[in-house]
Amino acid sequence: MNRMTQLAIALLATVALVGVVGADGDPNVKIGVVDVDQALNSTDEGKAAREELSRKQREAESEVQPLIDRYQNLEEELKGKKYVLSDDALFDKQVELAELRNKIETKIKELEGQMKIEQGKVLAPLTAKLGEIIEEIGKDKGFTLILRRDAQGVMYTREALDITDLVVEKFNNRAS
Repeated sequence: MNRMTQLAIALLATVALVGVVGADGDPNVKIGVVDVDQALNSTDEGKAAREELSRKQREAESEVQPLIDRYQNLEEELKGKKYVLSDDALFDKQVELAELRNKIETKIKELEGQMKIEQGKVLAPLTAKLGEIIEEIGKDKGFTLILRRDAQGVMYTREALDITDLVVEKFNNRAS
């Protein structure tokens, strides 16, 4: 992001804050920052979700591993017999190797797509719940603005503004 864009974002944020302060007459601006990824990974449900996704990733890898092993064995066999095979037999082995490589690549792409879908299914409800909790904390604690730590335009925040631990605590207490 170029310097001009960053300056424009900072200016818009300042104008928005002034507008918010001016709208209700409260001169006290209370800003919080949340690291959403850290919060998700730190909650009990988030940890369980990550473990489930890791288990599914291992299952996916175990599906493709036999094909990879077969490819490596065929490749080694081809290297060893390269000079003793006839041109036709060598060509057939090379074609078989290429087909197997394509099959592996296709399977990996398919599994990656399935993992993205799974990740969305597992994390979307947690992210929505986290959003509700952040909004609730914002209202209860009187925050004017709560930003995502990884949001575009946020270049620096003091640690004192970070409410991630509070969000995680409230998330875990609600789940219990």
